[in-house]
Amino acid sequence: MTHTNRDSQTDSKTGRTVKGPVARLEGIRKIYTVGGTTVEALKGITLELDHGLTVFSGHSGCGKSSLINILGALDVPSSGTVEVGGIRIDRLDEKGLDDFRRNAVGIVFQFFHLIPTLTVEENVALPAELAGVKHRDADSRARELLEQVGLTHRIGHRPHELSGGEIQRTAIARALINGPTLVLADEPTGNLDLEASGRVMQMLADITEREGVSAIVATHDPEVVQRADRIVKLQDGRVVDA
Repeated sequence: MTHTNRDSQTDSKTGRTVKGPVARLEGIRKIYTVGGTTVEALKGITLELDHGLTVFSGHSGCGKSSLINILGALDVPSSGTVEVGGIRIDRLDEKGLDDFRRNAVGIVFQFFHLIPTLTVEENVALPAELAGVKHRDADSRARELLEQVGLTHRIGHRPHELSGGEIQRTAIARALINGPTLVLADEPTGNLDLEASGRVMQMLADITEREGVSAIVATHDPEVVQRADRIVKLQDGRVVDA
C-alpha cells in the first residue's frame, strides 16, 4: 500500500486517495469485574491509526486483545470514543453493530473458529451469504480469495484435513470476503511454528495490500512485529511507544 501523508492513502485496487486515519480512539478505558475484583485493562488510550499494517505489541495482559475486541465491536469500552473507517462505533445500536461487524471489519482469531462440517470454500463464502450475497457470487469471491492465499487445491477439504498454516490462511480469506475497511488479527500466529508463522504473516501483509485493506495485528511475536508499518507498544493498559 502506498502512503501519501498522515491523513491519506492510495487504494491499491482503485488508485483513489482515501482520507483520514483508519481508526481513532480517544480516552479508551476498559474495566472488568472478575470475582469481585476490579481490573482496569485499558487506562485512557488515545490513538490515531493510519492505513497500512499496524502491530500492537506487548506481553500477555498488556491490553492488546481488549483493544482489538473494542475496535472490532466485540466488546464496548467503559468510557471513551471509537471510530473505525469514519464510523463512530460507540454510538451504534445493536443493528448498527451487527452491520459493522459483518461489513466493515474482518477478524482473524488465534483459534481460527472455522466450522468443521463445512469445506474450505464454504467457510470462506459463509459470511458473504449471511450478508445477503447470492450463493454463486459468494462462491466466486471465495475462490478468488483462496487463490490469492494459495489454497485452490484445498477448496473441497474440511478444516481437520488442513495444516495449522492452511487453516489460518483460510481464516484470512474469510476475513476479507465482505470487503472490510479493516482486518483485525489477535495473535494470529500463536498456534503456529516459526516457519508457518512467517508464511502466514507474509500472506496477510500481501493480501491486505493487494485488496487495499488495512490491518491491525495484536502479537508479541518478533517475526510479526518486524513486518509492520507501525508498531504500537502497550504495557499495563497504556501506550508506552507509538
